[in-house]
Amino acid sequence: MAVARSAEAYAAQLADHLPPGDMWQRGADPTMGTLLLWSGQTFAYVDRRRMDVLREADPRQAVELLPDWEAEVGLPDPCTPLTVMSVGQRRSLVVARLTARGGQSRAFFIALAEALGYPGATVTEFRPFTTRSACNAPVHGPRWWWTWRLNLPGAFNIRRFTARSAVNEPLRSWGDSALECTVRRVKPAHSHVLFRYG
Repeated sequence: MAVARSAEAYAAQLADHLPPGDMWQRGADPTMGTLLLWSGQTFAYVDRRRMDVLREADPRQAVELLPDWEAEVGLPDPCTPLTVMSVGQRRSLVVARLTARGGQSRAFFIALAEALGYPGATVTEFRPFTTRSACNAPVHGPRWWWTWRLNLPGAFNIRRFTARSAVNEPLRSWGDSALECTVRRVKPAHSHVLFRYG
């Protein structure tokens, strides 16, 4: 990778390109050296900014263009609050979005659940009841053709209604809103997903 040149290096290069003659010699007039150094500082600043642009083109190193990279990959979104993340975490999230390989298979959603802390997840797909269905098959209508359920085993947080709960709170609630939001964001658009905990 190229390195930005210093102001002194640019001043020396400018001095080498001065026309011959006593008037243009650096040693003859201290003002000329100051003028060359000032010009060299301007060129060095432009050179540093050029290097910054090259660095910002890589999302793993971006600082100034990080908001642009985030907008490019659809961040922030309802599943990802960027306000509580460090710059390093935000960069990692951008790179993960750029390099992620999506999918519509059971294996993809099982791997996604495992990555979000739910090992051993399974997927259940529903089918509508037809004349060829078994007699003991659940009776589902045509809308169930595109419905599937992500079964999440293991412990989960159940919030129960207590004497101190507000009147409008449910008697019982559970779930992982971050997982549900992420799965809903990447699921096939025509499908409907349900979640089963425990």
